[in-house]
Amino acid sequence: MRLNRTILAAGAAFALLAAGLVPLGSRDGFIGPLAVQAQNLGQRVVSGAVVDANSAPVVGATVFLKDIKSKAIRSYTTTENGRFRFASVNMAEEHELWAEMNGKKTAVKSISSWDARKEFEVELKLKDFTLPVSSPPVH
Repeated sequence: MRLNRTILAAGAAFALLAAGLVPLGSRDGFIGPLAVQAQNLGQRVVSGAVVDANSAPVVGATVFLKDIKSKAIRSYTTTENGRFRFASVNMAEEHELWAEMNGKKTAVKSISSWDARKEFEVELKLKDFTLPVSSPPVH
């Protein structure tokens, strides 16, 4: 009989614990379910600029954004000021970001699902790439 009561009491304590209702002697006698901050779910914007070895903006570079889990790759061609922008990037997934131009590639940047930023801004540098210096027009 005593063993059955012990098992019943242990089962009730486990049920309270599993429900998040644990008797700890607070003002109300119980502390409610713990508020757990969920991993970031939603969308973010990944943007930035591609620059050459001299930090000049690179026009026409291709920027790649790879979803690590699905292996899906999105691409963007930089604008006249070297800028790129990816909207609606899933915050719950890990990503890799890099740029390429004329056979040169930037270092790969990782974007973690644990990063809480809704706007992820980064500069991608083509270290071994320098834009050609244009000559002034001859008249």
